[in-house]
Amino acid sequence: MSGPILLFGARGQVGRELTALASARGIPLIALGRAEADIRDAVAVAERIAEAKPRLIVNAAAYTAVDKAENNAEAAEHANVEGPRVLARAAERAGVPLAHISTDYVFDGSKSGPYLESDPIAPLGVYGSTKAAGEAVVREAAARHVIVRTAWVYGAHGANFLKTMLRLADERDELRVVADQRGCPTSTRDIAEALLAIDDAVAGGASPWGTYHFAGTGATTWHGFAAEIVARQSAFTGKHPPVLPIATRDYPTPAKRPANSELDSTLFVQTFGYRAAPWRRRTREVVEALLR
Repeated sequence: MSGPILLFGARGQVGRELTALASARGIPLIALGRAEADIRDAVAVAERIAEAKPRLIVNAAAYTAVDKAENNAEAAEHANVEGPRVLARAAERAGVPLAHISTDYVFDGSKSGPYLESDPIAPLGVYGSTKAAGEAVVREAAARHVIVRTAWVYGAHGANFLKTMLRLADERDELRVVADQRGCPTSTRDIAEALLAIDDAVAGGASPWGTYHFAGTGATTWHGFAAEIVARQSAFTGKHPPVLPIATRDYPTPAKRPANSELDSTLFVQTFGYRAAPWRRRTREVVEALLR
Protein backbone atom coordinates (compact mmCIF):
# COMPACT_ATOMS: atom_id res chain seq x y z
CA MET A 1 0.00 0.00 0.00
CA SER A 2 1.36 3.42 -0.91
CA GLY A 3 0.55 6.66 0.87
CA PRO A 4 2.00 8.28 3.99
CA ILE A 5 2.02 7.29 7.63
CA LEU A 6 -0.81 9.15 9.39
CA LEU A 7 0.17 10.09 12.94
CA PHE A 8 -2.29 11.12 15.64
CA GLY A 9 -0.79 12.63 18.80
CA ALA A 10 1.90 14.58 16.98
CA ARG A 11 2.60 17.01 19.85
CA GLY A 12 3.60 14.40 22.42
CA GLN A 13 7.06 13.00 23.15
CA VAL A 14 6.78 10.07 20.76
CA GLY A 15 4.87 12.01 18.11
CA ARG A 16 7.51 14.72 17.88
CA GLU A 17 10.33 12.17 17.73
CA LEU A 18 8.61 10.12 15.02
CA THR A 19 7.87 13.25 12.96
CA ALA A 20 11.52 14.33 13.13
CA LEU A 21 12.90 10.88 12.29
CA ALA A 22 10.54 10.37 9.33
CA SER A 23 11.43 13.82 8.01
CA ALA A 24 15.16 13.12 8.29
CA ARG A 25 14.73 9.90 6.29
CA GLY A 26 12.38 11.28 3.68
CA ILE A 27 9.53 9.02 4.81
CA PRO A 28 6.12 10.56 4.02
CA LEU A 29 4.25 11.27 7.24
CA ILE A 30 1.28 13.47 8.09
CA ALA A 31 1.41 14.59 11.72
CA LEU A 32 -1.82 15.61 13.42
CA GLY A 33 -2.18 17.13 16.87
CA ARG A 34 -5.42 17.52 18.77
CA ALA A 35 -6.08 20.86 17.06
CA GLU A 36 -6.10 19.14 13.68
CA ALA A 37 -8.03 16.05 14.80
CA ASP A 38 -9.23 15.06 18.25
CA ILE A 39 -9.19 11.26 18.15
CA ARG A 40 -12.58 11.19 19.91
CA ASP A 41 -14.16 13.07 16.99
CA ALA A 42 -15.31 10.33 14.61
CA VAL A 43 -16.12 12.76 11.79
CA ALA A 44 -12.78 14.56 11.96
CA VAL A 45 -10.85 11.28 12.18
CA ALA A 46 -12.68 9.80 9.18
CA GLU A 47 -12.06 12.97 7.17
CA ARG A 48 -8.33 13.01 7.95
CA ILE A 49 -8.00 9.35 6.97
CA ALA A 50 -9.94 9.88 3.73
CA GLU A 51 -7.77 12.88 2.83
CA ALA A 52 -4.44 11.22 3.66
CA LYS A 53 -5.11 7.75 2.21
CA PRO A 54 -2.43 6.40 4.57
CA ARG A 55 -0.64 3.08 4.48
CA LEU A 56 -0.43 3.00 8.29
CA ILE A 57 -2.13 4.90 11.12
CA VAL A 58 -0.12 5.50 14.30
CA ASN A 59 -1.85 6.46 17.55
CA ALA A 60 0.57 8.25 19.86
CA ALA A 61 -2.18 10.29 21.56
CA ALA A 62 -2.82 9.48 25.22
CA TYR A 63 -3.47 10.81 28.71
CA THR A 64 -0.17 9.94 30.43
CA ALA A 65 -0.26 11.89 33.73
CA VAL A 66 -0.22 8.81 35.96
CA ASP A 67 -0.89 10.55 39.28
CA LYS A 68 -3.36 13.14 37.96
CA ALA A 69 -5.37 10.33 36.38
CA GLU A 70 -6.40 9.12 39.84
CA ASN A 71 -8.57 12.23 40.21
CA ASN A 72 -9.29 12.71 36.50
CA ALA A 73 -10.57 9.30 35.50
CA GLU A 74 -13.04 10.71 33.00
CA ALA A 75 -10.34 12.63 31.11
CA ALA A 76 -8.08 9.57 31.10
CA GLU A 77 -10.90 7.40 29.77
CA HIS A 78 -11.73 9.89 27.03
CA ALA A 79 -8.13 9.91 25.77
CA ASN A 80 -7.11 6.31 26.46
CA VAL A 81 -10.32 4.39 25.71
CA GLU A 82 -12.85 6.46 23.76
CA GLY A 83 -10.24 7.96 21.41
CA PRO A 84 -8.64 4.61 20.51
CA ARG A 85 -12.10 3.10 19.95
CA VAL A 86 -12.98 5.85 17.46
CA LEU A 87 -9.61 5.56 15.75
CA ALA A 88 -9.68 1.77 15.54
CA ARG A 89 -13.19 1.72 14.08
CA ALA A 90 -12.22 4.35 11.50
CA ALA A 91 -9.05 2.45 10.58
CA GLU A 92 -11.04 -0.75 10.15
CA ARG A 93 -13.62 0.92 7.93
CA ALA A 94 -10.86 2.46 5.81
CA GLY A 95 -8.94 -0.80 5.55
CA VAL A 96 -5.79 0.72 7.07
CA PRO A 97 -3.66 -1.01 9.74
CA LEU A 98 -3.28 0.71 13.11
CA ALA A 99 -0.21 0.88 15.38
CA HIS A 100 -1.24 1.81 18.93
CA ILE A 101 1.08 2.63 21.84
CA SER A 102 0.35 1.17 25.26
CA THR A 103 2.21 0.81 28.55
CA ASP A 104 3.94 -1.42 31.10
CA TYR A 105 1.42 -0.10 33.66
CA VAL A 106 -1.12 -2.69 32.52
CA PHE A 107 0.79 -5.06 34.85
CA ASP A 108 0.76 -5.08 38.67
CA GLY A 109 4.49 -5.69 39.08
CA SER A 110 4.18 -8.90 41.09
CA LYS A 111 6.14 -11.04 38.61
CA SER A 112 9.79 -11.65 39.48
CA GLY A 113 11.11 -11.62 35.91
CA PRO A 114 10.46 -9.66 32.71
CA TYR A 115 6.87 -9.57 31.51
CA LEU A 116 5.87 -11.43 28.35
CA GLU A 117 2.96 -10.50 26.09
CA SER A 118 1.13 -13.61 27.31
CA ASP A 119 1.29 -12.65 31.00
CA PRO A 120 -2.05 -11.67 32.58
CA ILE A 121 -2.64 -7.95 33.04
CA ALA A 122 -3.71 -6.44 36.37
CA PRO A 123 -3.34 -2.65 36.35
CA LEU A 124 -2.97 -0.92 39.72
CA GLY A 125 -4.40 2.52 38.92
CA VAL A 126 -6.60 4.58 36.64
CA TYR A 127 -3.90 5.21 34.04
CA GLY A 128 -3.04 1.53 33.66
CA SER A 129 -6.70 0.53 33.70
CA THR A 130 -7.63 2.96 30.95
CA LYS A 131 -4.66 1.92 28.81
CA ALA A 132 -5.64 -1.74 29.26
CA ALA A 133 -9.20 -0.89 28.22
CA GLY A 134 -7.78 1.00 25.24
CA GLU A 135 -5.90 -2.10 24.15
CA ALA A 136 -9.10 -4.11 24.37
CA VAL A 137 -11.12 -1.76 22.18
CA VAL A 138 -8.34 -1.68 19.57
CA ARG A 139 -8.28 -5.49 19.45
CA GLU A 140 -12.05 -5.62 19.15
CA ALA A 141 -12.48 -2.91 16.51
CA ALA A 142 -9.43 -3.25 14.23
CA ALA A 143 -8.45 -6.66 12.89
CA ARG A 144 -5.14 -5.35 11.54
CA HIS A 145 -3.53 -3.80 14.60
CA VAL A 146 -0.13 -3.74 16.28
CA ILE A 147 -0.25 -2.78 19.96
CA VAL A 148 3.15 -1.76 21.33
CA ARG A 149 3.57 -1.77 25.10
CA THR A 150 6.52 0.36 26.13
CA ALA A 151 7.89 1.71 29.40
CA TRP A 152 9.64 4.54 31.25
CA VAL A 153 9.59 6.82 28.21
CA TYR A 154 12.08 9.68 27.96
CA GLY A 155 13.62 11.86 25.27
CA ALA A 156 14.50 15.38 24.21
CA HIS A 157 10.88 16.49 23.76
CA GLY A 158 8.17 17.15 26.32
CA ALA A 159 8.19 16.44 30.04
CA ASN A 160 9.76 13.22 31.34
CA PHE A 161 11.85 11.72 34.15
CA LEU A 162 15.21 12.43 32.52
CA LYS A 163 14.46 16.12 32.08
CA THR A 164 13.13 16.34 35.63
CA MET A 165 16.36 14.82 36.97
CA LEU A 166 18.44 17.31 34.96
CA ARG A 167 16.47 20.18 36.49
CA LEU A 168 16.77 18.80 40.03
CA ALA A 169 20.50 18.14 39.60
CA ASP A 170 20.88 21.82 38.77
CA GLU A 171 18.72 23.02 41.67
CA ARG A 172 19.47 20.69 44.60
CA ASP A 173 22.41 19.57 46.71
CA GLU A 174 21.16 15.98 46.76
CA LEU A 175 18.45 13.89 45.10
CA ARG A 176 16.36 11.16 46.72
CA VAL A 177 14.96 8.63 44.24
CA VAL A 178 12.96 5.42 44.60
CA ALA A 179 15.15 2.32 44.38
CA ASP A 180 12.61 -0.52 44.72
CA GLN A 181 10.78 -0.13 41.40
CA ARG A 182 12.43 -1.81 38.42
CA GLY A 183 11.89 -1.31 34.69
CA CYS A 184 13.38 -0.57 31.28
CA PRO A 185 14.01 3.10 30.41
CA THR A 186 12.98 3.57 26.77
CA SER A 187 14.01 6.49 24.59
CA THR A 188 11.55 8.11 22.22
CA ARG A 189 14.18 7.63 19.50
CA ASP A 190 13.90 3.86 19.87
CA ILE A 191 10.10 3.97 19.95
CA ALA A 192 10.13 6.01 16.75
CA GLU A 193 12.52 3.48 15.18
CA ALA A 194 10.21 0.66 16.29
CA LEU A 195 7.19 2.34 14.67
CA LEU A 196 9.11 2.74 11.41
CA ALA A 197 10.08 -0.95 11.61
CA ILE A 198 6.37 -1.78 11.90
CA ASP A 199 5.70 0.42 8.88
CA ASP A 200 8.41 -1.40 6.92
CA ALA A 201 6.95 -4.80 7.78
CA VAL A 202 3.40 -3.83 6.89
CA ALA A 203 4.48 -2.08 3.69
CA GLY A 204 6.37 -5.25 2.76
CA GLY A 205 3.21 -7.31 2.97
CA ALA A 206 3.67 -8.87 6.40
CA SER A 207 0.72 -9.49 8.72
CA PRO A 208 2.28 -9.04 12.16
CA TRP A 209 -0.98 -8.30 13.96
CA GLY A 210 -1.08 -8.54 17.73
CA THR A 211 0.46 -7.20 20.93
CA TYR A 212 4.19 -6.68 21.45
CA HIS A 213 6.51 -5.48 24.18
CA PHE A 214 9.16 -2.96 23.18
CA ALA A 215 11.45 -1.30 25.71
CA GLY A 216 15.01 -0.11 26.15
CA THR A 217 17.64 -2.84 26.36
CA GLY A 218 18.61 -3.54 29.96
CA ALA A 219 16.78 -2.86 33.20
CA THR A 220 17.39 -0.68 36.23
CA THR A 221 15.58 1.09 39.05
CA TRP A 222 14.42 4.71 39.06
CA HIS A 223 17.40 5.34 41.36
CA GLY A 224 19.79 3.69 38.91
CA PHE A 225 18.32 5.66 36.03
CA ALA A 226 18.62 8.92 37.98
CA ALA A 227 22.21 8.18 39.00
CA GLU A 228 23.16 7.62 35.35
CA ILE A 229 21.48 10.88 34.28
CA VAL A 230 23.23 12.87 37.02
CA ALA A 231 26.59 11.28 36.17
CA ARG A 232 26.18 12.19 32.50
CA GLN A 233 25.17 15.79 33.18
CA SER A 234 28.17 16.49 35.40
CA ALA A 235 30.51 16.73 32.41
CA PHE A 236 28.51 19.71 31.16
CA THR A 237 27.51 21.39 34.43
CA GLY A 238 30.29 20.46 36.84
CA LYS A 239 27.60 19.54 39.39
CA HIS A 240 27.75 16.23 41.26
CA PRO A 241 24.78 16.04 43.67
CA PRO A 242 24.58 12.63 45.37
CA VAL A 243 21.60 10.47 44.38
CA LEU A 244 20.29 8.70 47.48
CA PRO A 245 18.15 5.53 47.26
CA ILE A 246 14.78 5.56 49.03
CA ALA A 247 11.87 3.14 49.29
CA THR A 248 8.51 3.61 47.57
CA ARG A 249 6.90 4.07 50.99
CA ASP A 250 9.15 7.10 51.57
CA TYR A 251 7.80 8.82 48.45
CA PRO A 252 4.02 8.32 48.46
CA THR A 253 2.18 9.18 45.24
CA PRO A 254 -1.55 9.25 44.38
CA ALA A 255 -1.11 6.34 41.95
CA LYS A 256 0.37 3.01 42.97
CA ARG A 257 3.15 1.87 40.64
CA PRO A 258 4.31 -1.65 39.78
CA ALA A 259 7.44 -2.77 41.64
CA ASN A 260 8.53 -4.60 38.50
CA SER A 261 7.56 -3.48 35.02
CA GLU A 262 10.48 -4.93 33.08
CA LEU A 263 9.35 -5.93 29.58
CA ASP A 264 10.75 -8.77 27.46
CA SER A 265 11.08 -7.41 23.90
CA THR A 266 12.13 -10.69 22.26
CA LEU A 267 8.95 -11.14 20.23
CA PHE A 268 9.22 -7.63 18.77
CA VAL A 269 12.86 -8.20 17.78
CA GLN A 270 12.02 -11.54 16.16
CA THR A 271 9.05 -10.10 14.27
CA PHE A 272 10.28 -6.66 13.22
CA GLY A 273 14.06 -6.99 13.36
CA TYR A 274 14.71 -3.98 15.58
CA ARG A 275 16.08 -3.96 19.12
CA ALA A 276 16.24 -0.82 21.27
CA ALA A 277 19.67 0.50 22.15
CA PRO A 278 21.06 -0.10 25.65
CA TRP A 279 19.37 2.40 27.95
CA ARG A 280 22.65 3.86 29.22
CA ARG A 281 23.76 4.69 25.69
CA ARG A 282 20.50 6.43 24.84
CA THR A 283 20.56 8.27 28.19
CA ARG A 284 24.01 9.63 27.36
CA GLU A 285 22.84 10.71 23.90
CA VAL A 286 19.77 12.53 25.20
CA VAL A 287 21.66 14.29 28.01
CA GLU A 288 24.32 15.41 25.54
CA ALA A 289 21.69 16.64 23.06
CA LEU A 290 19.97 18.68 25.77
CA LEU A 291 23.09 20.13 27.43
CA ARG A 292 25.65 20.36 24.63
